Amino acid sequence: MSKLYKAKVNDEFEFEFTQEEIDKVDSFSPTSKQIHILHENQSVTTEVIQQNFNQQAYQIKVNSNIYKVQISNDLDVLIKEMGLSLAASSQINEIKAPMPGLILDIKVEEGQEVKEGETLLILEAMKMENSITAPRDAVIKKVPITQGNTVAKNELLIEME
Repeated sequence: MSKLYKAKVNDEFEFEFTQEEIDKVDSFSPTSKQIHILHENQSVTTEVIQQNFNQQAYQIKVNSNIYKVQISNDLDVLIKEMGLSLAASSQINEIKAPMPGLILDIKVEEGQEVKEGETLLILEAMKMENSITAPRDAVIKKVPITQGNTVAKNELLIEME
């Protein structure tokens, strides 16, 4: 069974697609933020303007138009349908790397107060810059990584109080 994804664009349009459909897309990335796509004999260059990997939210520029895109997978859909919330069931005190990558920038320091959604650091992975944001209001307890570090998946990036 193929993994199912849903995308909501500008909080208005919804699309469903499978991993096989994604794999069939004729695309390449000339830069870390651009994706060139050939679709139905038309060439389109898109640019990722802003991304929040943890919330699976992106702003994409296509032909001078900017679109807000929210992506969810089959597990996200099931959790929502069941009325469950992962955030409500536990308080997150550790931010771990969602994937292997390179730490491009650290925006916080130990002892700093942060608000939910505030960018903590920038992680480059798969030629994309990913903003890792605070899942809640907190105080930064420890930052065991430094700019330029290469990190593994699930490696501790930031500890919060």
